[in-house]
Formats: sequence, C-alpha cells, structure tokens
Amino acid sequence: MDSTHAPDTNCEMKQTRVLSEKDWIEKWEKRNIAFHESNIHSLFSEFLEVMLNNRTKINIFFPLCGKAVDMKWVADMGHNIIGVDVCEIALKEFFEEQKIAYVEEAVPGIPNAKVFKSTSGNISLYCCSIYDISEKIVGKFDGIWDRGGFVAVNPCDRERYSKVMLSIMNEDCRYLLVTVEYDIKLVKGPPFYVSDADLEMLLGSLCNRKCLKVVDSLTDIQKGWGLDFFQEKIHLVTPKSNS
Repeated sequence: MDSTHAPDTNCEMKQTRVLSEKDWIEKWEKRNIAFHESNIHSLFSEFLEVMLNNRTKINIFFPLCGKAVDMKWVADMGHNIIGVDVCEIALKEFFEEQKIAYVEEAVPGIPNAKVFKSTSGNISLYCCSIYDISEKIVGKFDGIWDRGGFVAVNPCDRERYSKVMLSIMNEDCRYLLVTVEYDIKLVKGPPFYVSDADLEMLLGSLCNRKCLKVVDSLTDIQKGWGLDFFQEKIHLVTPKSNS
C-alpha cells in the first residue's frame, strides 16, 4: 500500500461505531444493501482452488452470509454449505432468488433461532447471531469464505468473532478472509478497516496468515462516501497445527 494511503493509527483506534442486530435487519427491510453482490465475488472465484486444495465435497462456512450467490455456486459443485445471518429476509431471498426448495426448522440449543435447509440437503442457513454458533451446532469446517463478515462486525466484537471462527476450523481448514483498506478519517464503517496487526493479534497465536492479493476495489459507491482509494485484501488463514 502506498505510504500516502497508510491509515492514521490514532484514528484507527477510534473505530467505535456499533451497529446492533436490529440495525442490520433494518438495512434489509429498507433495501439499504449495497454490500450485497449480485455476482460471484471475483476474489472467491480466483482463489477457490486455494481453499479446496484438491479436496471434493468439503464443508464450507459463510459467516454473515446474507443472500450471497457464492453459496449456490459452490453448492452446485457438490460442497456442503452452512451460512449464518441474523436477517431472515436475506436468507429466504437466497432460496427464492436461486429457485431452491427449502424447509424451515427450529434450532435445538439456540432459543428462537431458525435454520432454512435446502431439500437437496447440502445448504443450511441459520438465522441467529453469529455468536450463538458453535461446533456443537454446526460442526467444524474445511473451508471458510469470509468476504463481508470480519469487516462488518463491530470492532469491539472482533475478538469474540475471531474465537467463533477459530473454534469451528478443522485442523486442515483453509479460511479465505477479505479485509478492506481506506482512509478511516473519512468513513466510519462498516465495512470497517482491519489492519494486518489486528489480524495477527486476533488469529496469529493459532493460525498462519498469508496475503494472497490486494486489489483496487474503488467504485462509485465508495467515491460517494468521499473516498479516493478503497482496497480489498484477501488472506489465507490456516491452523498452525497444519503447518
């Protein structure tokens, strides 16, 4: 990253904005969902094989999944997909827009939670807080695609979020994590700026991390926020036990 784009450390420490689950649900109700991508994410398609690592029919987790079309893409390849989002609207729209038949069930162990399951059996989307997810509920995963989860959770909740991710990773899990970089003096987030130092602090004791690519992702949306640069960085996170 160019030195002129380096974040101000003091400003970084002031990322104190907090969004509630209700705030996220209201975004869907009001259709304020510019964060949703109608196409398969280019970084996911480019680095999917890095996640798969020549494995077939693996279990892939989509945290804060919304109605990501990427889920159907990899499900159609024969992989097992589990997602979680607090917004029921998003999850139902996924099945409806992708024309996938599904059933709705309660979730033992999580009060008031629901899970929407494809009748084909390889897609299960949980409607609950990400912090209610555990190995006991969903098992462990061979892959995680985190395009908009880590950058969406409140900065004050990152440690809690990271512990959930770490707890559901198999020893050979390959976690593709996308973070964003921009001038945080201009935008409060989300998406929130996440530094490499933050990732090292949160994941480094148990995982290795490798930056796979940094791309310029500035669009008219970010320009509308007053930004002149916006970058996405994709990381491969793997348990140290597998190194």
